[in-house]
Amino acid sequence: MHIDPYIVLGSAVVGLLVGMTGAGGGALMTPMLILLFGVTPSTAISSDLVAAVVMRPSGAGVHLRAGTVNLRLVGWMVLGSVPCAFLGAYLLHLMGHAKAAQQNIEVALGAALLVGAAAMVLRFALDRRSGQTRTRVVHDVIARPLPTVLIGMVGGVIVGMTSVGSGSLMIVMLLFIYPAIGANQLVGTDLTQAVPLTLAAALGALAFGHVEFGVTGSLILGSVPAVFVGSLLSSSVPDRYIRPAIAFVIFASGLKYVGVATTALGWILCAALFVAAVLWLLARRRSEDLGAGESPTAPPIDEPLPLANTPGGAEH
Repeated sequence: MHIDPYIVLGSAVVGLLVGMTGAGGGALMTPMLILLFGVTPSTAISSDLVAAVVMRPSGAGVHLRAGTVNLRLVGWMVLGSVPCAFLGAYLLHLMGHAKAAQQNIEVALGAALLVGAAAMVLRFALDRRSGQTRTRVVHDVIARPLPTVLIGMVGGVIVGMTSVGSGSLMIVMLLFIYPAIGANQLVGTDLTQAVPLTLAAALGALAFGHVEFGVTGSLILGSVPAVFVGSLLSSSVPDRYIRPAIAFVIFASGLKYVGVATTALGWILCAALFVAAVLWLLARRRSEDLGAGESPTAPPIDEPLPLANTPGGAEH
């Protein structure tokens, strides 16, 4: 088993981002392996899934100790996700290793990345607007079995085929099904259900023979300690700066995988940055206008000054 120091370094960077934001693991790790290190798509997906089995339990354990996990929701999601993760791994196996098959895998991965980027943007918008409405505690929620199982099934197939979706896609679907619960309350539930989901997808990958253990070992060596450090930094580094950057990288990778030409990709990314800058300026101006409208008014001009009421205050 050959450990690649460059993959170790790259996975450490991704692990740090995942630890700070809780999103973007599979959506960043797999493209890094394919685009930067020339790993075939099927091998990159499977190796990333096996490495994630070691990464995810640490985050889930933190939330279990903190009491931010709804085990009923976890159970219903796992009921759908685990068998469908095996199905996704099997579909990846059926696509084979031929060049045409690898291109089809890249297109599927690109589509999942684009959906993941859109889901991260939507999740960010929901988080910004959820302060006054999403107030219920995760333990108080009444589980809705059918839609929850369906979320697990959709997420399981996507994760098994592409290694993308357990964080960026499924948490957004949960936010829609359970709109009264704060997004942060659902993160622990999503992380916990992702442990058996990722394990099932990884076992499917091992069974169908797509894993390269040198790549997996390099990912584990770099990402596991970096996730721990990122989790420690998460309280001091605001993810409102990191998360948009991750979404942008995922968006660019998705466009590249679905076959967008390099020149067109550059124009699309420039347009996306321009639109994001305009929206940010509009949002900032609106917040400043609201702040100005709530600022205290000046005292009335006929209110006597304190100096005039003190003996001898007018002359010094």
